[in-house]
Amino acid sequence: MLASVGAALAISLAMGAVANASSGLVGRLAQVPAAAPLARALGVAQPTITPAVVTRELRWVGRDIDGDGAADFANPTGKAPRTFDAYGSGAFGASRDGGVRHHEGVDYAAEAGQPVTAPMSGYVTKIGYAYAGDPDLQFVEITNPALGYEARVFYIDASVEVGDAVALGAPIGKAHTLQHKYPGGMTDHVHLEVAETGKRLDATELIVARLVEVPETTAD
Repeated sequence: MLASVGAALAISLAMGAVANASSGLVGRLAQVPAAAPLARALGVAQPTITPAVVTRELRWVGRDIDGDGAADFANPTGKAPRTFDAYGSGAFGASRDGGVRHHEGVDYAAEAGQPVTAPMSGYVTKIGYAYAGDPDLQFVEITNPALGYEARVFYIDASVEVGDAVALGAPIGKAHTLQHKYPGGMTDHVHLEVAETGKRLDATELIVARLVEVPETTAD
């Protein structure tokens, strides 16, 4: 009799242990999110996945005026417009001469000697001087009859001649320093004026800054 009771008790305890073990495993599995792989549920170490590096660069994108899918304008220096310095702001419409007049173009920062490119395609219709008596600071005028736009690029050493056909982004000269003309803190720049049928326009509405994703390159 006692032997039978002992055997029954042993069986009962064994079944309880199995039930507890099963309950513990179920509990541990229940704590793992449904989407987690089985390896994580079983405590197996997983490799670390490094996310891909996305590089973004600031690019200057010109507007497509004629609707052919290609840009019609480009940044002549590839740099941002001149901000405030000792001589004021380089933005379109900025105050000049104490408010007597307003800035009729946009100043794009430049390094003296750097290439300056055509802000639009067309024909070179004029080469002149930004200031009378200062032959060092030239301007180049480009006219595009098909678009009805005219652009003038100031403070350069021109490398083109009147009558030349120039493509968008083609070299037209080199930037000239302004330090002898505006000593004491003016940022070297190229002054760009754009006009449509004689009306001055804000170039920053035609040449827009955008962050563009650039594929990461690896060395061979």
